[in-house]
Amino acid sequence: MRLPRPTASPLWALLGLFGLKEARWRSLHPMARRVVIAAVVGLVVLAVLGPIFGLDTSALLTYAVFLVLYIPSWERFGRVGRFILPGAILALVVTYPYYNTKLFTIPILGAFPDVHTAVVMLIYVMMAVGLNVVVGYAGLLDLGYVAFYAIGAYTAAALASTQFAGQLPNGNPKRFFSFGSIGVDKAIGGIHISVWLLLIIAGILTSLIGMLIGLPTLRLRGDYLAIVTLGFGEILPQVARNGDNFFNTGINITNGPQGITSMDAIGFGHWLHQNVGLPENYLSAPNSDRLFFWTAIVLVLFTIFCSLRLRDSKLGRAWIAIREDETAAAAMGVPLMRTKTLAYAIGAFFGGVAGAYFAEFTTGANPDSFSFNFSVFVLVMVILGGIGNVWGVLVGAAFLAYLDQAGLADTGAWINQHLHLTIDVPKYEFGIYGVILLLVMLFRPNGLVPEARRKLEFEQGVEDEPLYDLAIE
Repeated sequence: MRLPRPTASPLWALLGLFGLKEARWRSLHPMARRVVIAAVVGLVVLAVLGPIFGLDTSALLTYAVFLVLYIPSWERFGRVGRFILPGAILALVVTYPYYNTKLFTIPILGAFPDVHTAVVMLIYVMMAVGLNVVVGYAGLLDLGYVAFYAIGAYTAAALASTQFAGQLPNGNPKRFFSFGSIGVDKAIGGIHISVWLLLIIAGILTSLIGMLIGLPTLRLRGDYLAIVTLGFGEILPQVARNGDNFFNTGINITNGPQGITSMDAIGFGHWLHQNVGLPENYLSAPNSDRLFFWTAIVLVLFTIFCSLRLRDSKLGRAWIAIREDETAAAAMGVPLMRTKTLAYAIGAFFGGVAGAYFAEFTTGANPDSFSFNFSVFVLVMVILGGIGNVWGVLVGAAFLAYLDQAGLADTGAWINQHLHLTIDVPKYEFGIYGVILLLVMLFRPNGLVPEARRKLEFEQGVEDEPLYDLAIE
């Protein structure tokens, strides 16, 4: 029995009306296909967008950089060629704060994001790559990922603030403990651990909690597992909102609906600043957003490196085997519970680190920031970019985070100005995300940048012939 090949996608059905067949397109050399795509992009920019929105030097320069990076086959240069494209993109990202204000205005969407917005986008990217370990590699649908994000944020906020200052009964000064903190006065009390250490502590703590949650629940599959994780994601924000009197013990852990504010500053201290030149205090530095931006890049690179190495490891192959067919994986000797638990723990680690860094960037943690919508939003990033593909997840997360932080607001301003309407576009953000996801599922069901395995399945289909039929033949 042979399963039929998937029918042509709506995109190819549309292009077929203009005489472009998928088979003919596939027969072209990869470099020739890239030349055609680049030419189409250039024609659209020059013939359509240019007359309407105008072009400036930065737009033409951006297109030239796109041509240089996209068209050549860098793999021809051997091992060195593998690093040319990623290195060039990394250089553009690192130097972004120096030229972002000089870039052209994106049609309808508005200006490129400022550095402050870019930091939030990088935190979302870190979250999405972490969730991709759980959903993309192991195939475990997680609707409560926001819980790990919240645990990381509150861990960092509680251990680098005056949250546990208290007042000793005999009237002595407030409780005070400091380890590696920067510019903290003993009189304010509280626990003040170096934020750099808290990033690690938050990641380890969320990993342990992820394992505790995963052990009794990972025997479930599919929708049942999703419902359990959904419940976990709903419990943690409620704990944060009511943690000012934890189980009626009078212990204030989360400071209730107000959240924890006024976290300690992140930085490298006076000695390293004087002798090495590293920034002493991010919050008081004149280029504060740039420092947070570059630090976020380092965290994202660490997340990507670990994700790629895990994907190619024995553990990563076990995750993929479980994702493809859990029963077959168990029959081949893959320990299901241990492998799934490790996926949860590693995904939770990156979620906790992202939450801790977000709390430091916003100088606190608030329960209103950790709703169920957040988990769905990050999951949509993974689906949009391409489940299982780290680079696709980067694209999907950056794009949706940009829309959430600035793109929709700028789009609404453009619509209201040019069409003389009064529409609050960000108010309908989740409806817009739904439409985007619907279009992607119709025209690009495997994601914007699909994983090679999924792309092959969609393009060539799946064939199977039972042994009984072979024996008859």
